[in-house]
Amino acid sequence: MIGHTLGGRYEVIEEIGGGGMALVYNARDVLLNRHVAIKVLRQQFVYDEEFIRRFRREAQSAASLSHPNVVSIYDVGQEGDIHYIVMEYVQGYNLNEVIKERAPLPVDEAIRIASQICDALDHAHHNQIIHRDIKPHNILIGRNGRVKVTDFGIARAVTSTTITQTGSVVGSVHYFSPEHAKGVATGEKSDLYSLGIVLYQMLTGRLPFLGESPISVALKHLQDEFEEPRLINPLIPQSVENIILKSMRKNPSERYNSAHEMLQDLDTCLLPERRSETKVYFPTIDDDEQTRVISAIRPTSIPVGDDDRKSDREMSRSSAPSKKQRRWVKPTIWISAVVVLLALMTIATMYVRSTLEVADVAVPNLINQTQDNAKKLVDAQGLEIGQVTSEYKEGQPAGIVISQSKDAGSMVKEGAIIDITVTAEKELSKMPDLNAKTYEDARKLLLAEGFKEDQITRIDANNDNVDSGIVFDQTPGANADVDPATTTVTVTVSKGTATASVPDLTGMSQSEAQSKLSSNGFAVGDVGQETSYTVANGKVTRQNPASGNSLSKGSKVSFWVSSGYPPEAFDYTYSVSIPPATAGKSSKINIKYTDATGENKDWGTKTINSRQSLKVNMVLGPNRDGAVSIYRDGEFIDTYAIGYNEAKQGTVQETVVEPDAPVEVPPVDNGGSTGTGTGTDDPAVDPPVDGQGTTPTDPATDGTATTDPTTEEGTADSGDTSTP
Repeated sequence: MIGHTLGGRYEVIEEIGGGGMALVYNARDVLLNRHVAIKVLRQQFVYDEEFIRRFRREAQSAASLSHPNVVSIYDVGQEGDIHYIVMEYVQGYNLNEVIKERAPLPVDEAIRIASQICDALDHAHHNQIIHRDIKPHNILIGRNGRVKVTDFGIARAVTSTTITQTGSVVGSVHYFSPEHAKGVATGEKSDLYSLGIVLYQMLTGRLPFLGESPISVALKHLQDEFEEPRLINPLIPQSVENIILKSMRKNPSERYNSAHEMLQDLDTCLLPERRSETKVYFPTIDDDEQTRVISAIRPTSIPVGDDDRKSDREMSRSSAPSKKQRRWVKPTIWISAVVVLLALMTIATMYVRSTLEVADVAVPNLINQTQDNAKKLVDAQGLEIGQVTSEYKEGQPAGIVISQSKDAGSMVKEGAIIDITVTAEKELSKMPDLNAKTYEDARKLLLAEGFKEDQITRIDANNDNVDSGIVFDQTPGANADVDPATTTVTVTVSKGTATASVPDLTGMSQSEAQSKLSSNGFAVGDVGQETSYTVANGKVTRQNPASGNSLSKGSKVSFWVSSGYPPEAFDYTYSVSIPPATAGKSSKINIKYTDATGENKDWGTKTINSRQSLKVNMVLGPNRDGAVSIYRDGEFIDTYAIGYNEAKQGTVQETVVEPDAPVEVPPVDNGGSTGTGTGTDDPAVDPPVDGQGTTPTDPATDGTATTDPTTEEGTADSGDTSTP
């Protein structure tokens, strides 16, 4: 099955368990890209049509259950003679493993597990589905502590078989209800009885009934009383013991009426006022169906009084025969005895003759027949199967007759015994435990067990808990039955902790940065705040470690978030009055400025044909003075400094540019321009927006540069005043 894709959709990866009825595999649903568990019916049941019909019907009915404590069934299918059920894959342990490792469990943990099981049963019973096989093996506990009940619906199909047909039923006998053991119809209260046993086992580490055989255990469910749990574990509160005593009553009428009623008791049993409640009492009620041992009735045990004996004597006297009648008694006895003797002799003679005259019959051909068919052929001829010898034969399935002690067609007396030899299953080996070994040691061990090199596949995978080069998983699992001649083995070797490149967080919001780290497998370290002129408020300014570094997944990455400008910074508007180069003719004015947010920033371009006062908005801070450079028609005019202290005190005056000859400098480089002003003959382009999403503006002009024909004065907003 490993590597096979069922239904063209479910890729079987490894065997993860199994019982007498089915094997369970971990598989990947290639359509939805998720792991699922697939239960595959064992081959000995695939030809039982009644079993298959019930198996599918009950599995489909269980698929209707939708509850957080029930393993979800996704699909039911058949491929050839493979019948399978696809269900939710639960990573964790089954309760049987937990009990073996840690029982007795703490009372609160046992009650928490039992409550979730009971909640699942309540949901199932409301949907008219009885589990009938509640036991720790069918209770899964996920890594998050969630309890999941599995095998709903399948248990009903199992119970339709006899107690000897499947190992799963025999294995469940320790959790049978008395009515289940009797073979009568079972209902909701049978599930509650089994749950009571599971709770008993969690709290005591023992089963209430043990025996040398399944039958002896079943009889104890019917006849014997179990040892009360508080005698084994005195830490069990009386309120909890009362739940066990009530759920495990042999008479179903004395148990809880429903799973909902039992769940209410479980939810409240650990309250302080209930822990020391009075022990529950059940009146003795005879059960007509209860198995009893009754003494045989002997004749001497029937009392006979004096009056009775006296009446007998009088009756004897009154009926005494006459002497004439007594004379015929002896001859009659002798005649009767002779007749009986002759009859017996006749019967004996007839029996001897029939025994001596035995018919001859032909021996049937039993070769290549199954053992069951061979017995039918032999019985039909009046013969008997004698000694049955098992022998492995390559290429032959188990249970096929390969030799018989008397040749086919030979004549033998009726009742003769025929010995046969049948094929046996190949004796399998136990898979060695490869975990915690180096790959080389694991490979050598497999080769020593008889596996071939081409049967061993290595997979390397990251593992945060296992050193590099060490095996941490294997398929088949340790102690699984394997045939070294045919079984393929997959060995998973640790590559150590997974690493990844630290992402760049700068410019992100805090929530975006945290999400980015999480999606890349990192943890969030310290988150600090700092002022910034260049990064917008609420955005990441820097990080540690820096982006691009390779770190182990799960490592912490710290970062800092901008709180905006420092409190000492303020917005300032600088005014410069400038005329065109030639009066009455147009000139293009370009302004570059430096402030706390950056250097050589482009304010924009403005076309003027008369003197205008242009406004430059900037941000100033301590030790972060401003400067404005003016260009007219591509020629540098001058640079004007704006000191932080003077601007804050309001002593900076508007700068007036006189129509002097321009200073010869190289043309303005607009390569870094992020925006332009507007003029009477230029396309309207908004000046750049500052880093905080707003553009400081002159309230009178609302941020637009215009030429007023009346005043001949235009304004333009500053450009790109980025904030942290």
